[in-house]
Amino acid sequence: MASVKLHVKKDDMVKITTGKDQGKEGKVLRVLPGKGRVIVENLNVVKRHTRPNQLNPEGGIVEKEAPLSISNVMLICGSCNQAARTGVRLLEDGSKSRYCKKCNESVDK
Repeated sequence: MASVKLHVKKDDMVKITTGKDQGKEGKVLRVLPGKGRVIVENLNVVKRHTRPNQLNPEGGIVEKEAPLSISNVMLICGSCNQAARTGVRLLEDGSKSRYCKKCNESVDK
């Protein structure tokens, strides 16, 4: 799968639109652009059986966040506090900035 331009970045607040965690909100911990997936803090938690190792000498069942498809999350706008579609706007200095299509405000800090 080719690398695609993604609408979310690390540390963005997102809302899950589908699946078992639908409607929940969380912060993006990691973006995997090659696979088109994101890892969201405390959401899509799965249980993994692990062998004993130096980090976890007892082994056992560990809960961790699994990647979600990037198409299943929506960015939460900081100004209108709602999940919204975003667009990219070219600024006067030649740089690009994401903006909320609901309130027309910039999403990037």
